[in-house]
Amino acid sequence: MGKISKSAAKERIALLEKELERHNHNYYVDNAPTISDFEFDLLMNELQTLEKMFPQFASANSPTQHVGSDLASPSAPTASGFEFRQVAHRYPMLSLGNTYSREEMADFDSRIRKATDKPYTFSCELKFDGTAICLTYRDGKLLHALTRGDGAKGDDVSRNVVNIKSIPQVLSGSGWPHEFEIRGEIYMPFEAFERLNAQRAEAGEEPFANPRNAASGSLKLQDPSQMKSRGLDCVLYHMLGEDLPFNTHIEAIEAAASWGLPTSSFSRRAESIEEALAYIEKWDGERKNLPFATDGIVIKVNELALQRQLGMTAKSPRWATAYKFRPEQALTPLLSIDYQVGRTGAVTPVANLEPVHLSGTVVKRASLHNLDQMMLLDIHVGDFVYVEKGGEIIPKITGVEASKRPADAKIPKFPDFCPDCGTALVRDEDEARHYCPNSFGCPTQIKGRLIHFCSRKAMDILAGDATVDQLYEKGFVTSPPDFYSLTKEQLLTLEGWQDKSADNFLSSLEERKSVPFERVLYAIGIRHVGEQTARMLARHFGSMESLQAASKEDLLQLSDIGDAVADSIVSYFSGEAGRTIVSRLREAGLQMECSADEGRVSDRLEGATIVISGNFSISREAMKSLIEAHGGKNSGSVSGKTTYLLAGEKSGPEKMKKAEKLGIKVIDEDEFYKLIG
Repeated sequence: MGKISKSAAKERIALLEKELERHNHNYYVDNAPTISDFEFDLLMNELQTLEKMFPQFASANSPTQHVGSDLASPSAPTASGFEFRQVAHRYPMLSLGNTYSREEMADFDSRIRKATDKPYTFSCELKFDGTAICLTYRDGKLLHALTRGDGAKGDDVSRNVVNIKSIPQVLSGSGWPHEFEIRGEIYMPFEAFERLNAQRAEAGEEPFANPRNAASGSLKLQDPSQMKSRGLDCVLYHMLGEDLPFNTHIEAIEAAASWGLPTSSFSRRAESIEEALAYIEKWDGERKNLPFATDGIVIKVNELALQRQLGMTAKSPRWATAYKFRPEQALTPLLSIDYQVGRTGAVTPVANLEPVHLSGTVVKRASLHNLDQMMLLDIHVGDFVYVEKGGEIIPKITGVEASKRPADAKIPKFPDFCPDCGTALVRDEDEARHYCPNSFGCPTQIKGRLIHFCSRKAMDILAGDATVDQLYEKGFVTSPPDFYSLTKEQLLTLEGWQDKSADNFLSSLEERKSVPFERVLYAIGIRHVGEQTARMLARHFGSMESLQAASKEDLLQLSDIGDAVADSIVSYFSGEAGRTIVSRLREAGLQMECSADEGRVSDRLEGATIVISGNFSISREAMKSLIEAHGGKNSGSVSGKTTYLLAGEKSGPEKMKKAEKLGIKVIDEDEFYKLIG
């Protein structure tokens, strides 16, 4: 990395943190990544480098210090009323560090050699591209199954996992410990993935982008019986417990296999880093013949005593690393560029390519993301461009082969006006994208907002893209409240609709009126207000009325709300269109305030007032939500009414002094978790 000024470094670090958190959410929560693992790791490595160069700008909540989270909303039950219970991991569930070269693998080996003068070996394993799972067995019976979550706690998905044939509910053989954990991946083989997507296409549903997303989405199904038809499988590769009777990792996994647990038959022991590299080279070629997706090789120190000696960093073990295969790349001509409008008005350039085979599919289109990216690439229509599709996700152009540029290649002109409605585009100073500001008059935005309103994480109404298109084209629905004015007679005029489909649709509208306020707030589609932000706003303000009355200054008091989000919220509620939508939805009977017990998990902190200070293993807003979920009250300052000062890393000295002076009990994060059980 070249020289960079302090101000530029500070700005770049803040931007990278924001981008990486967004991509973590896309990957772990939405199961819809928009960049490859390789691109993500490049951003992460850049952030790590800058934080080392400028430690004064490094945040304790930086993505370099924690793993991504797949936790379901603790207070957003689905239409069925079911919520996934969140359970603390007995041992932190960390992620692996990544390497991409033989040199980095040699560095990994060198660091181990510096820590010991004793001989050691490696366990070499395929890195299955699925979703992480942690199984706990007690007395030979499956106690529970947890997702990775945020590393400290995970969602209890036991009722779904028991429907995966390869996972035993009762162990066979003998010699298993009284209680132990075993971790691995739940994955979907290619055959099952193709079958599932064919079924979804036939039903008019959006297909999954890749097997990893399909596996992760299946694990959170509300109807466990659907799991049996999904064809999921499991591979387990890491055992944990007190006083396990093994000297090596391989011994532990072999024992697990003898108890009927699914383990990988492709794993091998390596006597040296050279043998490990030979294993990597072999599978970099042969992985294309496997019946499941794999995106790399995991190399682990085999000796458990040395593993314990090497220990962990904040987010990954020092005794293991993942060698990631580079994404497949192709070179093809760029024929033209389209400019697409999203539901929030963002205009995205999409490249039309001469068809090229990539990762098993034919690629014809690839995202260019925004004008800045186009300028960074110095892209011309007619250029030969490099396209990648790492992780089987949406293809992306990563470079231009300047040596093959035709003489007549033209610099593309980014539009000044919306390609859909003709409104002049705008661009915020702190954002990379151009937007169409005609939010309530641009047809694409209107339909996008209607689809978002009906989506599973919003109102969960039985209406997909095709239904919304029909209703919009007929003029029946142009704004979310219009759904609640629909009649059966109107629906029966739509092509393909019968009595039963009309009745089911109207029933879903009525039933979903009970979804919590935070989901209603998310559903109305305020720009920049995603699922997490909507939950935080709902809990802080308590009602739509209070949020509507909030000023920008009120909103900025929340630690996770910045200028762009605050401006967007104020703009929505100050406009006549936004106020009218909210008023009509209120008249339709939707929930416009938090119920008294919304989000309540227990009463363990009933009557307690807690002040938090410093940084924790989870975000401060998540910690505040935990306090409220267990009946406690958050306060911003220490006083005689304070029950506890919850102190994390780098706690404020003034708060600590005041707590000591007033005799307020100071507790750390571990003590807090004991309080809430």
